[in-house]
Amino acid sequence: GKDQDGVVVPTSGGRYDVHLRTRQRVAVYWEEEVSEVRRCTWFYKGDKDNKFIPYSESFSEELEEAYMIAVTLGEWKKKLESPNREVIILHNPKLMVHYHPVASSDDWVSTPTEQGRPRTVKRGVENIAVEIPSGEPLQIDHLVFVVHGIGPACDIRFRSIVQCVNDFRNVSLSMLQAHFRKAQEQQQVGRVEFLPVNWHSSLHSTGVDVDLERITLPSINRLRHFINDTILDVFFYNSSTYCQTIVDTVASEMNRLHQLFLQRNPQFRGGVSIAGHSLGSLILFDLLTNQKAEPEEDERCAQGSRTTSSMGGTEEVKEILRKLELSEYCDVFEKEKMDRQALFLCTEKNLKEMGIPLGPRMKILHYISSETEMKQGAEPGSPSQRGDSSEDVGSCQYRDVGLGQVSANYPQLNYKPTIFFAFGSPIGMFLTVRGVKRIDPNYSLPTCKGFFNIFHPFDPVAYRIEPMIVPELEFEPMLLPHHKGRKRMHLELKEGLTRMSVDLKNNLLGSLRVAWQSFTRAPAPALEAASTEADAEAEAGTEKQPDTKPEEPPAAVKEETPLINVGRLNGGNRIDYVLQEKPIESFNEYLFALQGHLCYWESEDTVLLVLKEIYQTQGITLDQPLPGSQ
Repeated sequence: GKDQDGVVVPTSGGRYDVHLRTRQRVAVYWEEEVSEVRRCTWFYKGDKDNKFIPYSESFSEELEEAYMIAVTLGEWKKKLESPNREVIILHNPKLMVHYHPVASSDDWVSTPTEQGRPRTVKRGVENIAVEIPSGEPLQIDHLVFVVHGIGPACDIRFRSIVQCVNDFRNVSLSMLQAHFRKAQEQQQVGRVEFLPVNWHSSLHSTGVDVDLERITLPSINRLRHFINDTILDVFFYNSSTYCQTIVDTVASEMNRLHQLFLQRNPQFRGGVSIAGHSLGSLILFDLLTNQKAEPEEDERCAQGSRTTSSMGGTEEVKEILRKLELSEYCDVFEKEKMDRQALFLCTEKNLKEMGIPLGPRMKILHYISSETEMKQGAEPGSPSQRGDSSEDVGSCQYRDVGLGQVSANYPQLNYKPTIFFAFGSPIGMFLTVRGVKRIDPNYSLPTCKGFFNIFHPFDPVAYRIEPMIVPELEFEPMLLPHHKGRKRMHLELKEGLTRMSVDLKNNLLGSLRVAWQSFTRAPAPALEAASTEADAEAEAGTEKQPDTKPEEPPAAVKEETPLINVGRLNGGNRIDYVLQEKPIESFNEYLFALQGHLCYWESEDTVLLVLKEIYQTQGITLDQPLPGSQ
């Protein structure tokens, strides 16, 4: 009726509105062509599959009218022609067929049987074997904004960010059902909403494409157009003019989407996280490093830093003593409550009063003097030294992470992100190129306390972050567990074969050494031979040890990997996470390099990590913890 003329029904989790009167579906959060909505009453079967396709509403009304007349009067064999010149014949209530049109056919020479195979026509939705989806859970627990990388296409199929995020969202729904079933049954978990953020169209609507077109050479036109539309986005971001356009677009779009989402979901009380793919992750990282924490938060952060340094000070002194091979004096320094700062203020007299002998005293004083000289030699203003300096240990924001950033006025976000996820990210490379050699372990993003760097092992664009925080240690990134709860079969096989080959090699080398030694020795009486044999065995045993020992540390290292301190950038937790390659990808790394950079949208392992970390902030865990997960 008239009341329904202006009725708008939200669909697809509230991302689309359906206007009932005009039968149109309109996207809420992004720009998209308006799509038609049909009231489905009459259907016919498609050509290639068994799906029923609805007729238009106007033709459905004609069919309904003809059907009702046939039922009322009992006059069947009715023949109707659709707007596409397709013929529908109503034989009886249980047999109605649809024929394709035939070129140059008319009523005199053509009969329905000559017009191809008939297709079934059906009235109403009863007995149609179609599962109508029940829809997404109404409860939204968390909101995630997803920023794309270079170019308008985001995957190997050249799909837009909207389509790729739709895939990511669909995978998240299936992962919730598979791994959070208990929490769903207890109504603790609803779903996570993922919304795309598009900055490419705004950048290329500034008129820069017209300027580029004037100077682009006419040869290899398609390749040049592709480069102008994609690769040049990296150069645009390194230009102060266009960098400002990009960061303004990303920040304003995320603020607009956040405000619109809250208007449409007034009951929402969850947190907000952000995710970026490729260049999008760098844009978000630069935005986050330039956010301003509230004054009370700054003070809180400084206090936390001081507490951390006072608690960790004694541990630092113990580490220095271990380095100087003076571990036996750790208790003495701990008793005196000596931290690093106090140690560097010590004189020889102080150390003597503490009962430290002359030799260890000299070692400690030499270490203090050499460290002091190094610190004085490094000028604070020098960009090369600022990356390694740790003078601002107590401060909340370590300015050096922003070293070399493009000069722009970075806008502020209206919210504090809970976690920042980077997929296939070049952040590490850009920081290095900008002159940042090391990230202070005490540095954390001003308004975001979580940071995960997720990458495929063959992704040519991805770089690690952790070695910039702990450069003195060599360790592997965290291996993301497979969503089905185990390591991929080919990786297990590869590791097993590697271990077996190492064992065989060690055993073979040991046997060859024994044989060679016994062969090269001069013959002797039986007694001497027995003693020689015993010596050979002893020597072989001692020689075999160096070969077998190096193989043991990797296992120990692997076990201790989660205990590595990688600073506060992710709240003390690991930052770098690597996906497991698929069996087919392991045959040729170069073949699957591009696919490796674009695989994240449909990666169950990536989505599961995102969900696990988001729900962990709410105290909700997986039904079954995955092996190898942190």
